[in-house]
Amino acid sequence: MVPATLTKRMLAEAIGTFWLVFGGCGAAVISAAFPKVGIGLLGVAFAFGLTVLTMAYAIGHVSGCHLNPAVSIGLCVGKRFPAKDLLPYIISQVAGGIIAAGVLLLIASGNPDFRLSDGLASNGYGAHSPGGYNLASCFLGEVVLTFMFLMIIMGSTARLAPQGFAPLAIGLGLTLIHLIGIPLTNLSVNPARSTGPAVFVGGWALGQLWLFWVAPIIGGALGGLAYSILGAEVAESPTSPLERLTQQSEAVAETADRIVPEPPK
Repeated sequence: MVPATLTKRMLAEAIGTFWLVFGGCGAAVISAAFPKVGIGLLGVAFAFGLTVLTMAYAIGHVSGCHLNPAVSIGLCVGKRFPAKDLLPYIISQVAGGIIAAGVLLLIASGNPDFRLSDGLASNGYGAHSPGGYNLASCFLGEVVLTFMFLMIIMGSTARLAPQGFAPLAIGLGLTLIHLIGIPLTNLSVNPARSTGPAVFVGGWALGQLWLFWVAPIIGGALGGLAYSILGAEVAESPTSPLERLTQQSEAVAETADRIVPEPPK
């Protein structure tokens, strides 16, 4: 299979990030509090997880389905992604997030009760934290949750991991992360997801946007570094079940070759 060109991969990342922001933030803005049948926190968490799960199957073979500058940086630190492609990926992801937020704003504005001042699912801390959490709590939460997200991504896509199940692990992992983090900050772990709504909300959302770049990037880089160390140890360990099975099979084959002579020609 011939790898996709950088232009195609950038387009895939933009489309995928569009779906993540439109689907996740759209669920929060349009569906979370819909009278009597609103999906609430649980529904929004699943919406974000499902956007990543569906896009992982749709474009994972094209671009790797990062959809997140913190993920791209973490994979680069973990030596899974080339540094030369980092900036184009980040530009594409941010562009996709901004376009998605703009489309969501156009749709939501069709409801006379909609108010942009409600935040358009922007991320925030302190007075703008859904649970009233302070800056330190929100910063630490974003770092830890992004760290764990990278561990899930790198582990589920590792060479020795079960094949074909990575999108499920990543999508469900992001769902769990949102279940934990929505009360903290509306949950980011993704600078592109935070940038999209903040561009249109302005004011406090832009003023607090720095946290949702700095904390996820720190968490992503630490996660990529940690798993690169852990993954190397697992891959090289002679006690790995797969490695033991391979070594045993090779040993049996070598013994058989010695015991059973080749037939005369």
